[in-house]
Amino acid sequence: MTAPTADLSRLTLGTAPDSWGVWFASDPHQVGWKQYLDEIAIAGYRYTELGPQGFMPQDPEQLKDELAARGLTVCGGTVFAGLHKGVDALETAKRTFGQEARLLAAVGAKYLVHLPEQWTDMHTGEAVQDAEIDPEQWKNLTTGTNELARYLFEEFGIHLVFHPHVDTHVDTQERIERFLLDTDPEHVNLCLDTGHVAYCDGDNVQIVERFPERVTYVHLKSVDPAVRRRALDEKLPLSEAVKLGVMCEPWDGEPHMPTFLDAVARLDRDIYTVVEQDLYPVEPHVPLPIGARTAGYYAGCGLRPVRRWPS
Repeated sequence: MTAPTADLSRLTLGTAPDSWGVWFASDPHQVGWKQYLDEIAIAGYRYTELGPQGFMPQDPEQLKDELAARGLTVCGGTVFAGLHKGVDALETAKRTFGQEARLLAAVGAKYLVHLPEQWTDMHTGEAVQDAEIDPEQWKNLTTGTNELARYLFEEFGIHLVFHPHVDTHVDTQERIERFLLDTDPEHVNLCLDTGHVAYCDGDNVQIVERFPERVTYVHLKSVDPAVRRRALDEKLPLSEAVKLGVMCEPWDGEPHMPTFLDAVARLDRDIYTVVEQDLYPVEPHVPLPIGARTAGYYAGCGLRPVRRWPS
């Protein structure tokens, strides 16, 4: 007998500047924040992340006005940190994450996504540090994440969610599970990015089932299996794989999204499910139709809200 489909009503659909090709605060090969906000509203989204630190207006009142004019709400932000590097890196992270947390709190958001620092350059793909870290560096990463998460919650009421990522030191399912076992479940939880897990041949549903209390935020991303295989076989950096189209539209890739969404919905709590499809670098006319199709796909899966025009 087939199990009944889970109720997706507690999963909230959003999107992120990454889905419009935005990787940096400012770059000639990506769209600006005004185009991004205009177009996600046109595509049907009502919730958004802030994107790379500095991409959106940093004045809270200006940001509130720009969001309100388009009927948008912020669900989270993202900041990179190399906490494996030790005390100095942690102190830097407290400043940069604290700045972002202040802005998030001012606009009513509660989640800050911690992206571990890549060991490849995001522009060139060149290796800029070792791909492996030693036990002391791993301890720096886990204890530093614990301390940073406690700081953000105690000072700003912001929840830190850790984002496993290709070309970082927490990429494979084995490393993700080890990270979760080595960090404080009270303050450190997971932004489960389906694309990064699938890229590294992990099982997203299995992670949800093994660590149900730790999956508190989700990035929806899909991987083209043929491009992934080429990238892994040729040992390409993520930046090159993205240019080849490794992150694809959801009906065309892995994981199988209805199955994954069913597993997350069975957690039976409020969770943001935020679309991310890496497109950098991209021509400015490209993201909107992709974003609109993707919003329609997830609405078809049962995720909400998706606005209908005119509204």
